[in-house]
Amino acid sequence: MENLLQGLRAAGEETRLRLLVLCGHSELTVSELTQILGQSQPRVSRHLKLLCDAGLLDRYQEGSWVYYRLSSKHNASLLARTLVDLVPETDPVVSRDLERLEAVKTARVMAAEQYFRENAAHWRQVRSLHVPEEAVEAALLEATNGYMITDFLDIGTGTGRMLELFGPDVKHAIGVDTSREMLSFARSAIEDAGLRNCQVRLADMYNLPLAAHSQDAIVIHQVLHYAEDPAAAIREAARLLRENGILAIVDFAPHDLDNLRSEHAHRHMGFLEAEIWEYCDRAGLAPKDFTALAGDPLTVNIWTAVPASKVQSTGVAAS
Repeated sequence: MENLLQGLRAAGEETRLRLLVLCGHSELTVSELTQILGQSQPRVSRHLKLLCDAGLLDRYQEGSWVYYRLSSKHNASLLARTLVDLVPETDPVVSRDLERLEAVKTARVMAAEQYFRENAAHWRQVRSLHVPEEAVEAALLEATNGYMITDFLDIGTGTGRMLELFGPDVKHAIGVDTSREMLSFARSAIEDAGLRNCQVRLADMYNLPLAAHSQDAIVIHQVLHYAEDPAAAIREAARLLRENGILAIVDFAPHDLDNLRSEHAHRHMGFLEAEIWEYCDRAGLAPKDFTALAGDPLTVNIWTAVPASKVQSTGVAAS
């Protein structure tokens, strides 16, 4: 009762309700919210603190930037979303706020697209060397089929494509990356797709800010060949996996394309099937399935693994 009343009191002021509506449409920084509302940063910050204290908003640090979004906690999230949905977007004040929000989002997208354009040629070159992404995504969905996924994690989310792929069928999805530019692009992509259940975070794949055993499915898609320590990345993913969860790793088979190391910063020239299985074993994971998608000259492999404790208790890998 008290939490509900605290939430209602926090939202019961015009500026705070406007902030709640804006954060219900997009993750935003204090400076962006200040720009939209036309109010001073100290005033906006005070209102945001009250909304966070009431549990209606979550606050996330991303380097030197701080983002605000609707709460992900169940009861508070339900209240926050209900309040946002009750506010008519045709209201003159709200309508003006949302127009300014679109301008902010457009500027954000333009900056992200500039980064993407500068790197797109390199990515297209790499993609041309292996089977189409559609085939990889279809095989990945098949490999994880049959799992009840409430919480989904994409490690090294990049453009957010895995969030777009899995997001519609899960309750909560998080994508993490170390590049603010890529996170900006991914944030725009999931917002454009209307995936309110998805979010992105700046985070180190070796030390993720998530609780142990908190994820039902984790994907590491074309990331390990950049990793200084792939075994440590898999070990951290295993820490987060629930007993009935599944880890999917997508990466290249061994190859001799030296230019991927010199021009595209690949740290590893692909991985042997047994090599990834060894890393999984050290992390307490057991093999489930392996798929090889032959390309010219790159072959894309998909490994799926589950907690070894689950296999030991049932005698077979979970499916």
